[in-house]
Amino acid sequence: MRLSRKTLLIAASTGVLTLAAACGANGQSEGASQAGGPLETRAAQGTGQDPAFAGQTRAPGVRTEATLTHTVVAAGLNHPWGFVLMPDGRWLVTERAGTMRIIGADGVKSEPIAGLPTIFVQGQGGLLDVALSPSFASDRTIFWSYSEPREGGNATSIAKGRLTDDGSRVENVQVIFRAMPTYEGRLHFGGALAFAPDGKLFLTLGERSDRPMRPQAQDLGSHMGKIIRINADGSAPQDNPFVGRAGALPEIWSLGHRNPQGVAIAPDGKVWTVEHGTRGGDEINLSRAGANYGWPDAAYGIEYAGGAINAGATQKEGTEQPVYYWDPVIAPGGMVIYSGTMFPGWNGNLLVAGLKEKHIARLVLENDRVVGEERLLTDLGSRIRDVAVGPDGAVWAITDEDDGKLVRLAKAG
Repeated sequence: MRLSRKTLLIAASTGVLTLAAACGANGQSEGASQAGGPLETRAAQGTGQDPAFAGQTRAPGVRTEATLTHTVVAAGLNHPWGFVLMPDGRWLVTERAGTMRIIGADGVKSEPIAGLPTIFVQGQGGLLDVALSPSFASDRTIFWSYSEPREGGNATSIAKGRLTDDGSRVENVQVIFRAMPTYEGRLHFGGALAFAPDGKLFLTLGERSDRPMRPQAQDLGSHMGKIIRINADGSAPQDNPFVGRAGALPEIWSLGHRNPQGVAIAPDGKVWTVEHGTRGGDEINLSRAGANYGWPDAAYGIEYAGGAINAGATQKEGTEQPVYYWDPVIAPGGMVIYSGTMFPGWNGNLLVAGLKEKHIARLVLENDRVVGEERLLTDLGSRIRDVAVGPDGAVWAITDEDDGKLVRLAKAG
C-alpha cells in the first residue's frame, strides 16, 4: 500500500462526479448487503462458460453516497506506468519510454532522473514499476522493474539504487533479479512490485504472450507466468514453496499466470494479484504459496482470434480458480488495497486500474470474495494505468497516454 504521512493540498483543473446513494453511505456494508443486478450487463465473450461459484463474476453494483471530484495535478507524462509516494509528499513516477521523474505537490515535473540502466523499450516493454525500500527514510533506496535487453532477447529485471538527496539521479545501481529465460518478444512483461509487511519483495511476471511461450507458465524451471518473492538483496527466501525442489527456480511463489500487472499485499500478508485475460477472463487472484492458477490449461474467455483457449477448459484439477473475473475484460493495470479516512466504507476494498474500460474498479470484499463492484473516475475518459492511496485517503491514479496525467480523486467539499 502506497501511503505517506504528509497530506497533499493540490489546486488544478477539476471535474466533478456525483454518485447517487444506493443502500447507504457505507461502501463496505453496501457491497455486503446489496442483492441487486450485476453491474456488468454486456454479453460475455466466453459463451457457455459458467462460473465455478456464485459471485465469481458480474458482482452486484454498489454506489458511494458522496460527491467526488477529480483534479488533474500534472499532465504531459509519456505513458506513465508506476508511481509511489515519497515521505516528503512528492510522487516518484516511471514512464514506459525509460524515464523516471519526481512530481511535486504543485504539479511541477522534474527532469528525468539520471543513472538508470539500459532499458528495452518496445511494445509493452520499458521502464515499469517503482517501489521504495521499507527503510527509504534512512537509506533512500528505490527498486524498479524494467524490461532488460540481454543475450537471446530480453526479460524483466529488478534493479535498486540510492536516490540522491536532490533527487537528480540514482547511485550504486545493482540489478538484483533477472527473470529467465530471455525471449525475443515485446509483450507480457508483468512488472508490478510490492513489499510485504515482512520486507519480502513480490514481482509479477507475464508468460510473454506468444503461443510457444505459454507452456512456460506451468514450468517451474522458468520465471515466465509466475509471481516471485525475493529478499531485498535479490536472494530467494528459504521458506519459498519450491526451494530445494529439483528443477524448480527458488524465487517462484505461484505459477500459472498470464500477464499479471498488479499486486497488493494486505496487512495480514495476503497477496492479491490481477492479470490480463484474452477476450474475457481478466482475473483477480489471491496468490498463495505454491499454488497453480491454471494458465494456459484453464482460463475464462476466448482467443483474440476467436475460438477456445486450448480445449476451452475453465477448470482443471490441481489448479486454483480466480476469486473474480471479468468478461468482457477491463484490461487491468495496477491495484491497491484501500486504507484511509476519507472513505472509511472502502477500507479493505480492492481498487483496480482499468485500461480498456477507462475507470477504477472498486471491489468490495467479504471473506475473500467479491460481493460488490463500483466504477470510479469514469468521467476522466482516460486509460487508468495504476492507482494509489494518499495519506488523507484520497485516491490517486496515473493514465497511460502520450499526454499521461497524475490525477487525484477525492470527496468534494
